[in-house]
Amino acid sequence: MLDADFFRRWMTVTAASVDREAERLTALDSEIGDADHGSNLQRGFRAVKDALDKEPPATPGAVLTQAGRLLVSTVGGASGPLYGTLLRRTGKTLGEAAEVDRQQLAEALRAGVDAVMKLGGAAPGDKTMIDALLPAVDALGESFTAARDAARDGAVATTPMPARKGRASYLGERSIGHQDPGATSSALLIAALLDAGPGEADAGGGE
Repeated sequence: MLDADFFRRWMTVTAASVDREAERLTALDSEIGDADHGSNLQRGFRAVKDALDKEPPATPGAVLTQAGRLLVSTVGGASGPLYGTLLRRTGKTLGEAAEVDRQQLAEALRAGVDAVMKLGGAAPGDKTMIDALLPAVDALGESFTAARDAARDGAVATTPMPARKGRASYLGERSIGHQDPGATSSALLIAALLDAGPGEADAGGGE
């Protein structure tokens, strides 16, 4: 089962991953966006980590709801509202349970992804974070490893796509050949689930 400590570790590992990959994310964004994706997310997830360290929420849902609020308030551009919506809706769907299993997380994360799709108007194949998140949600019921691999593959698969949403869509066919930065950062978020532990057998949800 997954408790509040796990979800705090998830956010902490994500913050570390974003720190490590910030330059790469910004480089990707410089090709088809505003060249600020890495720095914006770095600022946001640092704020999340600092807040969770100072006053840890007591439930999984509260961890994600607080993280989402902070991302909305600290991350510039479209990324703040999109990531904030993802985590807030996931947290609210988890409710006040002290522990959840992996299947419950998968269902809550799907609700979060649905909220992001509604907010941004993006669908699979539009070259956005959705192309990494939806495959990850589909695979999460199997294992964290499967979700990580699905998200990573989904991000890579955005490279040959023309962008249909966001700033990159203004480039039209010129966006082809560039991996989407939002899908890439989303893959980092999903990979952090595995790195946060616990072992797969402890996560529950159909093992």
